[in-house]
Amino acid sequence: MSQENIFTLKIGGQAGQGIKSTGLMFAKVATRSGYHIYTYTEFPSLIRGGHNVMQINISKEEVTAPRKKTDLLVALNQETIDKHFDELGPWSGVLYDGDDKLDLSKVSEEVISYPVPLTKLAGAAGGKDLLSNTVALGAVVALLGGNLTILNDLIREEFLDKGEEMIEINHKAAESGYKYVTENFGDRVGETIKPIDAMETAVPRMVVNGNEAVALGAIAAGMQFAAIYPMSPITNILHVLAMYQEKYGYIYKQPEDEISAINMAIGASFAGVRSMTATSGGGFCLMTEGYGLAGMTETPVVIIEGMRGGPATGLPTWGEQGDLRFVLHAHQGDFPRIVLAAGDAQEAFYLTMGAFNLAEKYQTPVVLLLDKNICENDQSFLSFDISSYKQDRGKFKTEKIADYARYAPAPDGVSVRTIPGAGNFLVANSDEHNSQGFSTEETNDRTEQMKKRMTKLETCTKSDMPAPQLFGSEDADVTIVSWGSNKGSILQAIKKFDNVNYLHLTWLNPFPIVAVKERLAKAKYVIDVECNYSGQLAGLIKERTGIEILDRLLRYDGRPFYPEEIEERIKLALAKDL
Repeated sequence: MSQENIFTLKIGGQAGQGIKSTGLMFAKVATRSGYHIYTYTEFPSLIRGGHNVMQINISKEEVTAPRKKTDLLVALNQETIDKHFDELGPWSGVLYDGDDKLDLSKVSEEVISYPVPLTKLAGAAGGKDLLSNTVALGAVVALLGGNLTILNDLIREEFLDKGEEMIEINHKAAESGYKYVTENFGDRVGETIKPIDAMETAVPRMVVNGNEAVALGAIAAGMQFAAIYPMSPITNILHVLAMYQEKYGYIYKQPEDEISAINMAIGASFAGVRSMTATSGGGFCLMTEGYGLAGMTETPVVIIEGMRGGPATGLPTWGEQGDLRFVLHAHQGDFPRIVLAAGDAQEAFYLTMGAFNLAEKYQTPVVLLLDKNICENDQSFLSFDISSYKQDRGKFKTEKIADYARYAPAPDGVSVRTIPGAGNFLVANSDEHNSQGFSTEETNDRTEQMKKRMTKLETCTKSDMPAPQLFGSEDADVTIVSWGSNKGSILQAIKKFDNVNYLHLTWLNPFPIVAVKERLAKAKYVIDVECNYSGQLAGLIKERTGIEILDRLLRYDGRPFYPEEIEERIKLALAKDL
């Protein structure tokens, strides 16, 4: 283990070599052995080929972020050595196919080499070259003191639908790698993932990413319809939803494009079912007409927006947090937009469930912002708890109502909603309307309806918006303000400081003006941390509270912040005369 009590394994190779599946399998072995994990994956936006790499961080304590350094590098090709050799420190290791004659001249002599005949062992096990990743997995599990039975159980689960022959071949491949290491490097075998003694009584953890968490949260919330067009980084949401629709009795529909997706979701909601869609920034561009339509017709819909680098196609497989202002102001005119942002997969799960209640309670679109690092990076969590969740459908009625007016004024801004077929007459279109839904351009109708709709945000602020979460001591010398997936790196970084706290924002509209203003007024020194060029959250804070954050740590190269980078900025701040 490193000084931070975190061990970092990195597996690299070409697309098609099973980097993601191998890394995820190892992460699950570590988790089932009683450890916490966090993964970080990088891959280029190519149809075929390119360098893929997955980092798996393991610790006995919670781990929430990637690291700059690598303790063990598994190189399935030369490019992995060339790109990552400088991450290896003294007494770290590199495991590779000893028959490939890779060039390790750039690797420090202090780094320990583990040549394993991966391809040869894969062939002996009855598999093809591709099976060398399973051999490497067995070798790594052995080298780090893992349990072969746990690995074999996982292999059986992974290949259960492919038949006993495939399971047996993979078992042989993993066992051959395991055996080779124990026989040839037995004196170097460690205890990094040696099963913890108390694991029999430990509460099991699951390994999940943000996409999976959103899908599970939607199912738990009682979603009945989803229409999603695939787009990185949210595509796996639709994969999970498509897999379970028969079991849980909802409909998943893959439309021809994002415009159809949001319009289908709006139509389903108009018919009375809980509905959602999901996309990235480019797809949300296409959805904005529907976004405003839902606001005008007061139709609840949940929209998941997975941010990546823009503008245009930008960085399709890399992360960014550049869509905040866009989502807050997309579509023309004013209407009540509720905008939330998750900081990790666990928050994505609970905020998704909450978004369905908010959408129906306030009859308006609710956007949940994620980013690539939440969508695609895995983390270990205790099982999500839905025991206290209750569906809140708001003022939703399915019976006939005397003198029904769909858009009747209400003190809280929310009118009674019904569905076609219930016996109530209603009109809904994109025009401004009176209380019954008829199109109008009269000043009193326009004023009345606009005030009614916008009052929803005032009601939501008072009734549902929680205070932002503060991590760390109340009285700190440095306060970090941030949102989204930066949360994990910030939490990892501030573990080393007793005098630093972190204000984490998950509600961005309506905005927690009073709570943020009070917290920042107490702060001695503030650092804004964001993955965008212009400091969009800092700008929003200034706009809403009048407080300007001058020290901004910004990144916009598609990569996440590493805890080490945040630690350095904290040290610089503490060195000042505060």
